[in-house]
Amino acid sequence: MKPAAGFGCTTLALLLLLPIAGTAQQPETQQQRAQSQPYNNAPVWREVRSGKEEYTSIKGRETGVLVQTYGETWRQLKNGWITPIAGWLIAAVVVVIGAFYKWRGSIKVHGEPSGRLIERFTPFERYTHWVVAISFVILGTSGLVLMLGKYVLLPVIGYTLFAWLAQLSKHLHNFVGPVFVVSLLMLIVIFLKDNLPRLYDIRWFANLGGMISGEHVPSGRFNAGEKVWFWIGVVVLSLIVSASGLVLLFPNFDQVRAVMIEANVVHMVSGGAVLAISLGHIYLGTIGLDGAYESMRNGYVDETWAREHHEYWYNDVKSGKVKAGTAMGQPGAPQAQH
Repeated sequence: MKPAAGFGCTTLALLLLLPIAGTAQQPETQQQRAQSQPYNNAPVWREVRSGKEEYTSIKGRETGVLVQTYGETWRQLKNGWITPIAGWLIAAVVVVIGAFYKWRGSIKVHGEPSGRLIERFTPFERYTHWVVAISFVILGTSGLVLMLGKYVLLPVIGYTLFAWLAQLSKHLHNFVGPVFVVSLLMLIVIFLKDNLPRLYDIRWFANLGGMISGEHVPSGRFNAGEKVWFWIGVVVLSLIVSASGLVLLFPNFDQVRAVMIEANVVHMVSGGAVLAISLGHIYLGTIGLDGAYESMRNGYVDETWAREHHEYWYNDVKSGKVKAGTAMGQPGAPQAQH
């Protein structure tokens, strides 16, 4: 019995001393790891990625933070969500417009041209509109190159040509942007009054302007669809795009990185949305509605066109409530097309 008791005491003592021995060997293990993995800086980089502000001799709002971790979150959001959604949205709108045009064709007036023209847009209104339109197309095209180019163009045209195109797009985007902002503000002031909602706009919405049924739906100088484009596309979305773009264009006003990232996200989301909506406006203003492009190019429309598309405005012009010039007898006015 005594040998067995002695063996049990020895075993118990060894079990009690085992943690102490492990603790004593731990410094040796860490030292050996440092010798075998001299470039293992994982603890250092964990501290760096924590976003904790440390000491630096360079003065600034964010100079004490070595790595801004939310930059990776922004990259994943931009490449994984915003870019593909915006791209597919714009592509879907193009497909819908193409299908609608194939089914409906260009919307034409039902009556014969009268040969009498009414001034629809003054020269100042037209010049302002074209400055906004041309700058918008440049910004939209260059923005799509910067946002979708590496997915769509790069595999087709290669790195050299795409690098040149991306550089050109960046400079165009930066320098045309302020022109768009100034002309946009002028456009809003010019057309604000004529785009105020009216009760008869409800009927236009209920019939979708007669675009599908072909029914004649009277409207003012601008119909309800044009007013939706004005308030949502021109006023809300375009002003958001402009404000966020100015934040990105002038980073020397002490913006922190978080502000720049948020501005970029807002700029891409609102820019993609206004591009998608603008395609409908561009379609109707060019090939979708016969006579619409000529009205903005020359400033005049035939009385038949005015009566069928904007009857309330036409009646106001004929009654003298709205000032508009009549082409007949005025030198320099374009002639009606028969």
